[in-house]
Amino acid sequence: MKKWLPLVVTLVMGLWFVSTLRKPSQPDFHYAEFGRLPLLFNGRMQPMDSLARNSLLQIREKQRANLEPWKSWYERPRVIPAIQWLATVMMNPEVADQWPVFRVDNPELITLLKLPEKDLAQGHDGKHFSWSQIQPVLSVMQEQVSRISEREQRKESDASHRTVFEKAVMKLHARLVLYMRLKNTVQPQDARDWPAELKEYEALIAPGVEALRAQQAGREHDEALLHRFMRYLNKLEVMLRFEPPLLVPPPDHPGHDHTEWMRVGDVLLQAARGEPVPDSLHFYAEMAGAFRRGDAPEFNKQIVAYRASLSPKFDHAKLKAGREELFNRMEPFYKAMVMYVLAGLLACASWFNLSESLRRSAVWLILLAMVIHTMGLIFRMWLEGRPPVTNLYSSAIFIGWGAVVLGLVLEGFYRDGIGAVVASVVGFLTLIVAHHLSLGGDTMEMMRAVLDTNFWLATHVVIITLGYSSAFVAGFLALVYIIRGVFTRSLSEATGKSLARMVYGIICFATLFSFVGTVLGGIWADQSWGRFWGWDPKENGALIIVLWNALILHLRWGGIIRERGLMACAIFGNIVTSWSWFGVNMLGIGLHSYGFMDAAFKWLMLFVVSQLALIGLGMMPLRFWKSFQGRATDTGGPSGPTGGKQSAPAPAGA
Repeated sequence: MKKWLPLVVTLVMGLWFVSTLRKPSQPDFHYAEFGRLPLLFNGRMQPMDSLARNSLLQIREKQRANLEPWKSWYERPRVIPAIQWLATVMMNPEVADQWPVFRVDNPELITLLKLPEKDLAQGHDGKHFSWSQIQPVLSVMQEQVSRISEREQRKESDASHRTVFEKAVMKLHARLVLYMRLKNTVQPQDARDWPAELKEYEALIAPGVEALRAQQAGREHDEALLHRFMRYLNKLEVMLRFEPPLLVPPPDHPGHDHTEWMRVGDVLLQAARGEPVPDSLHFYAEMAGAFRRGDAPEFNKQIVAYRASLSPKFDHAKLKAGREELFNRMEPFYKAMVMYVLAGLLACASWFNLSESLRRSAVWLILLAMVIHTMGLIFRMWLEGRPPVTNLYSSAIFIGWGAVVLGLVLEGFYRDGIGAVVASVVGFLTLIVAHHLSLGGDTMEMMRAVLDTNFWLATHVVIITLGYSSAFVAGFLALVYIIRGVFTRSLSEATGKSLARMVYGIICFATLFSFVGTVLGGIWADQSWGRFWGWDPKENGALIIVLWNALILHLRWGGIIRERGLMACAIFGNIVTSWSWFGVNMLGIGLHSYGFMDAAFKWLMLFVVSQLALIGLGMMPLRFWKSFQGRATDTGGPSGPTGGKQSAPAPAGA
């Protein structure tokens, strides 16, 4: 059985991944087909499915809507996919308004809004609330938002000085605005029978415009008809106020760019000025009517008819939307993250019982996860038409990928499970970071103009990110050295020397890539901003990484540090690299502050503290290291042995 274990584990996980690629069964409403419909939002063409997932991530911090969050998993709460939630918000909002999808974690804000406290018997978990529960206290929310906004407009403070309560207020405000945008995408938020209302509006346009002109000229007119017409115009203006996604493709005739998509409200207001109402809007109206009635066959029929009505010039939009929906369904980074966790457990277990089959199982599983990780990277690049690193989210994905590749290379040379552990741990942690970064919204949105792609940007970000990956791999190898040495008896002399060689080699690699990437960044800056170097915080952070790695190499070459000193310096390199990667963005200043995240500060500080604690562990006298208890050791420093009748060179000298 041990002989076949690697193959069995890898095959099972591979089948799990492949099984998720098939389209979900659609017994009634074809939500998957609805999710493939294209629209324009955040400056890019995307499918409904992406809008649904990204919106729910921002509102609930999950890609699925749990409609009964007060129930435990074994009670089988009702959970629906994001696209079903979005369809309900857009076309039957009265039902969606009752679903507890708004996450609020701040107790002070919950008390202020008088939201229900935790009471599982009454169906309240104390964290998730519905629109109908929040709507009665919107005036209270607006008072707080106005207070914060006015203070910042007067330059008395800025977003970085908000209290925890104020951050919670603004976060909930952004979620509520997004929800209102979605409600006003297909139809006005208070529509009850949109197909009939749309037909009535179209019939009112000609007499309504005439009545409006008559009123303005002081002539006699039908006041009741004018009132009905103006009521519709007011509804459309309310729709536009929330700036919903652009749902309607431009007309298929010369003079209209195929990228000039429009909002439903804009189209209907233009109809009042004589423009024809496009068929696409009627298809969406019929979808909304059928969905509200629960008429699944008619809903599905209108989806097919709408897709067929799009002219050949929109084939690219339909194709891209379909590909992105497949990418979303594939969830390559989530699947890879699960496999990295399992592989890491197998690799660690192999250290305790020295099982070669467990180590090989871990390596095979990491290889499978890396293939899926790579597939996701390439697919994402194909969808965006850009290099692999365009924002903080994609940098986390790419750093993890680079670390996994380096870990597998080390495992190929040493075959002791260390490379497998580092690959799986760093791969998992970076994908966790990427997941939390995705809570900020669309991860494929249009790049800032200053970051728009060119040759030097592509080479700079790829190479500098490989430098980050290398620095983290060296740091995590050092963590393995200290944790195994202090807490276990598994750090033999040969293992210690192997780890030292690994760390040294990876730091050489990190130094080279960090230096070359920094130089290429200067060339790109010269082309983009007209100066090679400007002492920007991000530039300083990149330079510090180069200098720190160079310092480690010089300390090692000069004999000032030995194995333990090398490990401590490599772990401190984790702090230096994380600050350059994330920390400088949190300053909110400079040309590179495009990834500012308040929430990440706490986690960055916890990471820094954990690394300092591990450095402290590594500096403890060797008599406290389990791997060296009972062994003759020395300090490894220039002063020689600590005492005792015997002294011998130790692999863990400081």
